[in-house]
Amino acid sequence: MENNNLLIRPFDTATDLKILSNIWFAASMKAHPFIGEARLTEQRNLIEGEYLPKAETSVACLDGEAVGFISLLGSFIGGIFIAPDRQGLGIGRKLVADALARKGELSLEVYTENEQAVHFYNRLGFQEVSRRAIDDFGCPFPNATLHLKT
Repeated sequence: MENNNLLIRPFDTATDLKILSNIWFAASMKAHPFIGEARLTEQRNLIEGEYLPKAETSVACLDGEAVGFISLLGSFIGGIFIAPDRQGLGIGRKLVADALARKGELSLEVYTENEQAVHFYNRLGFQEVSRRAIDDFGCPFPNATLHLKT
């Protein structure tokens, strides 16, 4: 289902930080239950203190309400998260298309256990370029590196 009332705008730390942190946490609990709530709660501090403030983040809004975001480090997607009750509306696809139009190419890492995300990226044309058996924190959660060019 498409939603044409979507606005993509730059991140504003003052108004968006807590809202996007809440979206990140809810979406992460749904997509990454294998990581566990305790670890995700710890990571939330990094999201708020490091990742969101340092990345180039675009916020997706429906009727003025932030419902998702994409954070870029150059052309690397550090994260893309959509509020669980707003998934399936084409928001993620539009965020990726907007980022791709600006950057010309994109790469990312995805937990291979997150089958919904893996299928999403495959449908958009991302190609797997490598895999690793552990995540950034040294935990045994396999990751795949994907790449997409215009």
